Amino acid sequence: MSPKRFKKDVTTYFDYKDVKTLQRYINAYGQIEPISKTGLSLKQQRQLATAIKRARHLALLPFVTSN
Repeated sequence: MSPKRFKKDVTTYFDYKDVKTLQRYINAYGQIEPISKTGLSLKQQRQLATAIKRARHLALLPFVTSN
């Protein structure tokens, strides 16, 4: 089981305009990291997913990263 990576610097609210913070929770393939890796609560994980999806829709984040 992998350790939870991001628990230290968790914000209470995820803003879709804060791209730097949202990029920490996206892997190299552009997928949202699972709750087992982020260490967030269920409510925070849902807020994170919503913020990332809004940022993608407004073209602040890419849907897929190309390597």
